Amino acid sequence: MNYSMHRTFSLAFALLCSFVGALVGKAQISPYMPKVKTVLTYNIRNATTDDGQVDFADVVATIQRADADFVALQELDSVTGRSKGKDVFRELALLSQYYPVYGSAIDYDGGRYGLGILSKQKPLAVRKIALPGREEARVLLVAEFQVVVLACTHLSLTDEDRMASAGLVLAEAEGSTKPFLVAGDFNDVPDSKFMKQIERDFIVLSPKDKPTFPSRSPKACIDYIASFKGSGESLVLRETEVMPHGRVSDHLPVLARFQLKTPVERILYGKPYLQNPSPDAVSVMFQTNTIAHAWVEYGQDTLNLRRARMEYGGQAVCHDIEHKVRLEGLQPGGKYFYRVCAQEILHYAAYSKVLGDTQVTDFYSFQLPEEGQEDFTALIFNDLHRNPETIKLMSELAGSIPHDFVLFNGDCIPDPASKEDAMYMLHRLASAFHAEEIPAIFVRGNHEIRNFHSAALPSLLDHPGGKTYGAFSWGDTRFVVLDCGEDKPDDHPVYYGLNDFSAFRRQQYDFLQEEMESREFRKAERRVLVSHIPLWGNDDKYRPCSELWTPLLEDARFDVALSGHTHRFRYHSTGDASNPFPVCIGGGPGANSATMMVLTKKGKNFSLRVFNTKGEELGAWSL
Repeated sequence: MNYSMHRTFSLAFALLCSFVGALVGKAQISPYMPKVKTVLTYNIRNATTDDGQVDFADVVATIQRADADFVALQELDSVTGRSKGKDVFRELALLSQYYPVYGSAIDYDGGRYGLGILSKQKPLAVRKIALPGREEARVLLVAEFQVVVLACTHLSLTDEDRMASAGLVLAEAEGSTKPFLVAGDFNDVPDSKFMKQIERDFIVLSPKDKPTFPSRSPKACIDYIASFKGSGESLVLRETEVMPHGRVSDHLPVLARFQLKTPVERILYGKPYLQNPSPDAVSVMFQTNTIAHAWVEYGQDTLNLRRARMEYGGQAVCHDIEHKVRLEGLQPGGKYFYRVCAQEILHYAAYSKVLGDTQVTDFYSFQLPEEGQEDFTALIFNDLHRNPETIKLMSELAGSIPHDFVLFNGDCIPDPASKEDAMYMLHRLASAFHAEEIPAIFVRGNHEIRNFHSAALPSLLDHPGGKTYGAFSWGDTRFVVLDCGEDKPDDHPVYYGLNDFSAFRRQQYDFLQEEMESREFRKAERRVLVSHIPLWGNDDKYRPCSELWTPLLEDARFDVALSGHTHRFRYHSTGDASNPFPVCIGGGPGANSATMMVLTKKGKNFSLRVFNTKGEELGAWSL
């Protein structure tokens, strides 16, 4: 692949990624990405061997062995006579498939001579600063990337020029808002006056006790990688080494592998959200942008706090970005305050761990129901899909009605393409409906079952009973949630034989039998059946849930069934659609068709109201 083809491919790939990102709803805050970065510095002597041969492949092999994210190279020809008109740096870039940035220092032999930076990611900005050099001009090549700034240099052989260069390098570092690294051939040894000057402002990451020159029988360390102290404790050194000599150069390559710290204000991904409420417990769920040790501090005031974290077998669970902390032993009906704390884990080995900064949220509050509590208000939404206008209007409408919890009845986190996509959609809803203080219950719809990350979506939620179907009580009202699965047969070609919802529905048949015989169901004052796909009033030709479950529900003592899926608001009184109890089907997803159900219980009175996005009441019923 020649250079122009490489650039064309890279541009096309970038455009494709941008298009896919737009399709899945790219998150405003990127979730966890590996932040271990490797810098390699190598004075390659123009890729020349001791016998005068040019060997580009040997340099590329060194870069590939290091798996370097950033490569600082020195002594590079550009179309010189001695290189037979070849652009040495461009050849290396094409062979390694890295982005090239060249910095010429002097005119030489019909071409140019200088240094360069290769990188896996395209630089955001590049600049070249002249440095003093009496025997030949020197430069500092500075490239800014998304996470760091890297400067490459080859300093003068003269003491005075190197000392003067130190101030110019420092000035560049002080002007950077990102971690700043400088790498290259400094032409001086560790205990020199110049290196002592450098170490006032920089931390040398590379080994100072291992010589790098001359390569065949190294005697002096003159090649370095250093980070600016003024960047703060923004990175932690993971590994550093002087690599073995290959065929080219009279210097040895040097690498440093480091972990970039996450800015403290970005350790957490969004606000926490409350899940799986009960009279004496609730789950606090959240994600982080990096691997972290996380916990929740909570209490009935903000001064006397208890602490809870996720543990397994006596060990803190801190190997992932997903966090669920169950707060148990709470006082039913009590008001609680809580905050989330997350400390970044930069390195976790058997006997070595490096912990970073800790982000602490503001205090949030919540109130859970009492056993047998008679009064509550719940808001029910369905089929919001990805419609930002509908979500905004419904969020505003929800803010005008005091409520105890929110129930999202399917197709509200649709077609999750990736963990990033799922988190973005989930947090958009959690933020819009204040799930940090008002518990949110998510019912799986058929669109939550589709796309690559669908089977992993439940890990971001805490369903009662640990399944996507189940039952929970709010006070003296029992909610039974069913998961209808897909709206096409398991053998439909679009599923490629990967679904078995027939068996899944039979499991729920058994669950329904047990639930309706349970003490919680029988003692409940009111009962609500929830399913995304309607069991009655559904015009679909394929209705396996209706065929399997409705005979069991004919004599069930439910007060109402709540559904969605059809995108058409309907209310069926008992018997209208052969239904044994009232059925309400929500609309959606457009702003002109979406609905909000308001289920209210006050004492013995149980009622349902339905509103459109304008706040207009579409109907009200006493149940």
